[in-house]
Amino acid sequence: MIRVTRSCVIDAPVARVWSVLRDFNSHIDWHPIIDRSVIERGETADQVGCVRNFTLKDGNHIREQLLTLSDRDWVSTYCILEATVPLQRYVATVRLKPVTDGNRTFWRWQSTFDAPRGRERELAEMVGRNVYEAGMAALAQHLARGAPPRPVARAPSMGAPAARAIEAPAVVMRSHGGPEVLAIESWPVPAPGPGEVRLRQGAVGVNFIDIYTRRGVYPLVVPPGVPGVEAAGVVEAVGDGVHELLPGDRVAYAALPAGAYAAARTIAAASVVRLPDDLPEEQAACLMLKGMTAEYLLHRTHRLQAGETILVHAAAGATGLFLCQWARALGARVLGTVSSEEKARVARDNGCEVPIVTPDYHFADAVLAATGGRGAEVVFDGVGERAAAENLRALAVRGHWVSYGQASGAIEAMPLAGLSSKSITLSRPAITHFVADRPTLLEMSARTFDAWRRGILRIHAPRRFALGAAAEAHRALESRGTVGPLVLLP
Repeated sequence: MIRVTRSCVIDAPVARVWSVLRDFNSHIDWHPIIDRSVIERGETADQVGCVRNFTLKDGNHIREQLLTLSDRDWVSTYCILEATVPLQRYVATVRLKPVTDGNRTFWRWQSTFDAPRGRERELAEMVGRNVYEAGMAALAQHLARGAPPRPVARAPSMGAPAARAIEAPAVVMRSHGGPEVLAIESWPVPAPGPGEVRLRQGAVGVNFIDIYTRRGVYPLVVPPGVPGVEAAGVVEAVGDGVHELLPGDRVAYAALPAGAYAAARTIAAASVVRLPDDLPEEQAACLMLKGMTAEYLLHRTHRLQAGETILVHAAAGATGLFLCQWARALGARVLGTVSSEEKARVARDNGCEVPIVTPDYHFADAVLAATGGRGAEVVFDGVGERAAAENLRALAVRGHWVSYGQASGAIEAMPLAGLSSKSITLSRPAITHFVADRPTLLEMSARTFDAWRRGILRIHAPRRFALGAAAEAHRALESRGTVGPLVLLP
């Protein structure tokens, strides 16, 4: 048997390359030697067993059959049924793998076949050069031009069935109020529409924004509805027009609309990112919202400079730990408020040089003492009302107050006189305005995953709750007694 193997690296994500190659008839769009090609009997071009019948530009005619197709492993195999080219018992395998940086794809194309005596070298070179090498170069150019994948034509009565609506367990909020309004129920999960994916969720993040939603402070859910904005899982089905994600992809999100407290959900594909192979779903559900919050606060809202002194509130909380870790790695001096000595030890172990134990939100004197009276250049404030007056005292002249949360309540009136007394800049950013832009979301998630991989962000062991124990998780978070992240496990 003759064996021919070629490989290359394509400058495109593996899901994008696979969205083209999994279409058994896509070669008509990008391969330079193909003249005409159709799928026989009106079958779909991704249906195992389908036959493509095509003519080469040199006049040769070939019929090939798709033998296997794996969206999980990015592998397909096919064979020649008949051909005017004397390739006998020809079987080929296309295999993709993501390159370690996550944005490029390794492509291996291999075949075995017999050939008439004396023509072995000629046919091996023809397959290797004219089919594989030419095809790889042509597909790379096709993708570089930004050509969208060709929709896979589907016969009316044949091919893969469309996804159907299902029901799955979810935490439903029947009214606004305390944790007791959260109860697990069977909840409808629609089939994915155009631009949507349906996920089977493996882990759900619990965040203070969920508590604001439950209380009615943020009108993100109209009862009855499902709270939650962060989760990780596996793509179960995709809607029309979704090309970057495939069933079996491991993904995560931190996005609106709410609805994450569920075993399955349908969501816009543009809100979802693929997970690195080495990042478990449970850790991803701890990293997406809180890690990307640290990213946009430190790299977009206030571009932190080495040597700056910052104050992080709730420094032993899930977001606070990420802020301390990342700010320290950027060369900042980190001060942080915590509510207990135990939390002070945790914060110190995660980059907070000066933990300030203050159960009653009095911290300005300690900040001024630690900075020789100057104050902090930046305050990252997720506390809100009860920290407002002390923030003004703790900030340096021309300091930056970054108010990204309100765990103790909203600040009713902004103290403009206090701001002008030190020329203080006030920011009130929200992550939703960053992740709503797909390119920005991909930048933020990539930087966050990279920081995790390099050990800059270290995920504290999460406190786990069953999905049906969401009310208990909310009570724990509101008690200020938790350290690190909380997750619900469907």
